[in-house]
Amino acid sequence: MADDTADRMELQLSVAEAMADVDRAQWNAIANPPGERYDPFLDWDFLEACESTGCAQPDTGWTPRHMLAHDAAGNLVGAAPLYLKAHSRGEFVFDHSWADALHRAGGRYYPKLLCAVPFTPVTGRRLLAHGPNALAIRHALGEAIVSAAREWRASSAHLNFLDEETWSMLGASGMLLREDQQFHWINRGYRTFEDFLAALSSRKRKMLRRERREAQQGLEIIRVSGGDLKSHHWDAFFEFYMDTGSRKWGSPYLNREFFQLLHERMADKCLLILAFEDGTPVAGALNMIGSDTLYGRYWGREIDRPFLHFEICYYQAIDFAIERGLGFVEAGAQGEHKLMRGYEPRLTRSAHWIAHPGLRSAVANYLDRERIAVEEGIDQLQAYTPFRKGDDQPVDLQQSEHQDEEGF
Repeated sequence: MADDTADRMELQLSVAEAMADVDRAQWNAIANPPGERYDPFLDWDFLEACESTGCAQPDTGWTPRHMLAHDAAGNLVGAAPLYLKAHSRGEFVFDHSWADALHRAGGRYYPKLLCAVPFTPVTGRRLLAHGPNALAIRHALGEAIVSAAREWRASSAHLNFLDEETWSMLGASGMLLREDQQFHWINRGYRTFEDFLAALSSRKRKMLRRERREAQQGLEIIRVSGGDLKSHHWDAFFEFYMDTGSRKWGSPYLNREFFQLLHERMADKCLLILAFEDGTPVAGALNMIGSDTLYGRYWGREIDRPFLHFEICYYQAIDFAIERGLGFVEAGAQGEHKLMRGYEPRLTRSAHWIAHPGLRSAVANYLDRERIAVEEGIDQLQAYTPFRKGDDQPVDLQQSEHQDEEGF
């Protein structure tokens, strides 16, 4: 696979058809290098578990094609988690309308190339490199992904949930840029949950206290991580996950074997929040723990109770983050109802290459307008955060317990 930048750096670019074919230590050294934020979703253990348990495999529409860059000495110096996709499910950057448009024009949208973490709408590093040549290696990886898309006759290449630096770099190279929003909680030096509440307007402070009180009534809520995690905890959570997944998607993305591998490999990076009624588990949520961020992933419940979703997924996560000294909680995609619970709007970013000139032009025009709308929307939402502003402002956003596509 030819690449001028790679040749100048004496890089050898290749493709691995499974994470199992990549050295674990070498991958992790560039995926989560010293001095960088630890991202559990880039860990070899997580990505390999997606594949070896059958969750991200060709028969589910995810064909692994991980891009690797080795130096002249044979050391792995760059990589990108890459998949040849047969559909657009499990990505959370929605391009179904693009696929429909190309199909109506007589073209074929699938397969396409996707650089992302399967089933995971979390911003992070995608073009992995570390050291003095990291920027040049990322350039080479980005060019190699587009070259691979052409070579494999893919309609397009997509890099989802990018950090801002990589997003800007890819835009400068000619890729189409997209923005969306999520809601994240930010720890501004709170020592307790009460400190966080004190930062809210009085009306919102009372609302959160009432929601927590009603949600917790008659329940025992526990947080379990690391060596305290047992099989019966995972069994209970998996039932909740399957119930939510079957109702929302028809076919949940992950299986029990995946969560078993997660337990065996990354228990210290997992947090289960479980609610019990009379000793029986009735609701639960899985979170992943990064170096400075708690990532909410999946949740489910067997009882209907007002505000239980907010308690299990949002307030317990804030409690844990404060206790651990974590700076952020990311509770999944979408969901304006999070705004009233202290989660603030933040941009997410993706970059796209499209082979078909007509579709590329149409998408480019659309994205130019969409970025303006997203940024204006975030500016407007900032005015409705629940934090004290001097005079309380009226809020008319719907305060629902809507659950996002991936569970939160």
